[in-house]
Amino acid sequence: MTRQAAGETRARVKPFKVIIPAAGEGRRLRPHTHTRPKVLIEVAGKPIIGHIVERILAAGPTEICVVVGYRGNEVSSYLSASFDCPFQFVEQDDPKGLGDAVYRACDCVGDGPVLVMLGDTIVDMDLVDIVQGGNSVGVCEVEDPRRFGVVEQSDGRIVRLVEKPVDPPSNLALVGVYFLESAGEIFDSLERLIAEDRRTRGEYQLTDALQLMIDSGARLEARPVQHWLDCGTPRALLETNRYLLDHSPPASVSSGRPGCVLVPPVFVHESATLEDSVVGPHVSVGANALVRRSVVADSIVNQDAVVEHSVLEHSILGEGCVIKDRPRSLNVGGLSEFRTT
Repeated sequence: MTRQAAGETRARVKPFKVIIPAAGEGRRLRPHTHTRPKVLIEVAGKPIIGHIVERILAAGPTEICVVVGYRGNEVSSYLSASFDCPFQFVEQDDPKGLGDAVYRACDCVGDGPVLVMLGDTIVDMDLVDIVQGGNSVGVCEVEDPRRFGVVEQSDGRIVRLVEKPVDPPSNLALVGVYFLESAGEIFDSLERLIAEDRRTRGEYQLTDALQLMIDSGARLEARPVQHWLDCGTPRALLETNRYLLDHSPPASVSSGRPGCVLVPPVFVHESATLEDSVVGPHVSVGANALVRRSVVADSIVNQDAVVEHSVLEHSILGEGCVIKDRPRSLNVGGLSEFRTT
């Protein structure tokens, strides 16, 4: 986003700051998170958090506070080098839940309007619209709400939020987007939650703090989110890669690939090498990767990975891994090697 475009957007909306909790280790994405933090796992040509920040910048925030933990220096280095935006970075060295992560940002956010967006979930929604309104949370209908925070509504407003309920009051799940007109109000609720050591499933939950706000008279509305792109598992990561390539394909170098057939949509980094291969559909090939005499479909090939004489589908290849000589569906972490000889 250009400086001029960002300035024009800020002029149209009230000033607000952003909190991105990004300290999670990402155990469900192992082995990839052994070598990089979850939010830097690439999908459709860039890290997960890169897609999130691009969408946030379109709404014109004054500052973004990122709560980092595991390999946090890599997250801060990537964001500072990639985006023209004021960032602050706060350490969450002993994670105790999403509520704890948001509370860590209180000193850099202050008491004004705040948008909270999770660092591992990409949503397609009008953020300009949401930050112009009152207190609200993004929701989406799901088949099994027991795995999520769930909202219960009455007369157009939220009356109850429950974290991973056994008996869900609705099928509306929280999707990781929260806008609050007063950050001070949510920080007060979180401070009370932590002082009283009120935990749900062993953690301080943001949903419980929001419930305290509601109980004190705050109005909270649900904002439907049509496209909620989870990036928490290998299967979900591939689904997100497919969606992003279909709907908002990044710039890709597709010419000058002798002997290759590219089946769109695909992303191929300008420094990647493709030789005598069929690539696509729904394939992302990262920087300095090599695909030679292979067929690759519905896969993510990360930077510096090598694929030779192989047929791959529904696969995620970590950075620097080597795959040769046998058809497979693989989920291979960074620096791994697979050969048949």
